[in-house]
Order: sequence, then structure tokens, then C-alpha cells
Amino acid sequence: MLFMVQMDVHVPPHVSSESFDQLKTTEKARAQQLQQSGKWRHLWRVAGRYSNVSIFDVADAAELHDIMTSLPLFPHMTVEVTALCQHPSAIENQA
Repeated sequence: MLFMVQMDVHVPPHVSSESFDQLKTTEKARAQQLQQSGKWRHLWRVAGRYSNVSIFDVADAAELHDIMTSLPLFPHMTVEVTALCQHPSAIENQA
């Protein structure tokens, strides 16, 4: 199942620069692991914001939830999830 996920990061002011740098390092490693596994298929930065739009290919919403909550920055995110399906006018099957 494909899901489009928009993640907006909101770092609380009480988080130190050192702690935040560590969070970003572990977040990057986890994101790359998920991309290499094929679960996190696309990752785009939203220009001008601490945000991304991503496409996940997972079995179901429960697997997506487990992946999202495994992200180190998850406690500092606002997340919007949209389920996707192939459009009948698409000329290429990209599922």
C-alpha cells in the first residue's frame, strides 16, 4: 500500500543544539535504513520549511504507524497521511 506522508518538524526551544544534532544524526540513519529496505520510496524536502513529503510502500496503515513512531524526530512532528492508489489515466504502472 502506498501512502503520502507530510512531516513537519517543530523542535521545542528547550532542546539543546547538541541534543538536536544527535536526533538529526539518528533520524538520518533510520531514514536511510528505511529507504534501503524499500519501505520509504521517495523523500522530498519542502522548500523553505523544516518539512518533507514522502512516499511509503508498506503492507498497511499499522506498518506505517510503526515506522513513523520509530523515527527519532517523531515526538517533534506534525504528520499528515494520505493513502494513495493508481490513477486510471496513468500511462505507467508505478505501484
